[in-house]
Amino acid sequence: MEQPLWQIVILAIVQGLTEFLPISSSGHLVIVGEILAGWSGQRPPESLNLMIVLHLGTLMSILVFYARRIVHIISEDRRTIGLLIVGSIPAVIVGLSLNHYYEKLLDNPVLTGFMLLLTGVVLLTSARCRQGTGNYQQLTLWRALAVGVSQAASILPGISRSGTTICTGLGVGMTGESAATFSFLLAIPVIGGASLLKLKPIVFAAEPTTSVVNLLIGAAIAFAVGLVALRWLVSWLAKGRLWWFAPWCFVAGTAVLCWQLWP
Repeated sequence: MEQPLWQIVILAIVQGLTEFLPISSSGHLVIVGEILAGWSGQRPPESLNLMIVLHLGTLMSILVFYARRIVHIISEDRRTIGLLIVGSIPAVIVGLSLNHYYEKLLDNPVLTGFMLLLTGVVLLTSARCRQGTGNYQQLTLWRALAVGVSQAASILPGISRSGTTICTGLGVGMTGESAATFSFLLAIPVIGGASLLKLKPIVFAAEPTTSVVNLLIGAAIAFAVGLVALRWLVSWLAKGRLWWFAPWCFVAGTAVLCWQLWP
């Protein structure tokens, strides 16, 4: 069964908004996926592959938004490459372990509800974190690893990758702008690597259940919405408003738990 285009559009908009806003894209995709599955009566078999394509769309948002910075890192700021490698190690270890042994956890609405509540708590703590004066180029390897550990935790649905990594960046003394930059640069190898590993079933599928055109439409929408959301988040960080997203996490997490656990 092919996933209807209107569902793909909804999921693409959700992915574009929530990948960068600190409210957990994986968590919201699980929730919206459950709602759409309830409407249609069954979960489309291609939904996992669609998620990969949508993540690639938002990855392109990062590459476009930080294009000049990426060129500078590759050509001149080689030390940052080492920091990004160190920061990516925890996510690689945790991601491979979860995907191999506990893959069902990544699609669990109840776990998503609890983790959204935890994300809300993390965001509230950012209100008490004063922005430092350091930039990501000055990070020690241990501090880069600390940010990487928080990124690894966000593999669980409901824990915001951007929220936890930015809060950790503030905690180790970076400015809000620098914490956000390092957070999203750190997403490039993790999202890119994970997506490429899972793209093989799409590329070599004998009979794909979602047309390439629909997948490209979804990726394009996720890219466009993600670019807007990324610009928005960076401007909010400059005003110290990261914690403003905490109430939404509390409301969404509570609603999901009531929905899933109410007899």
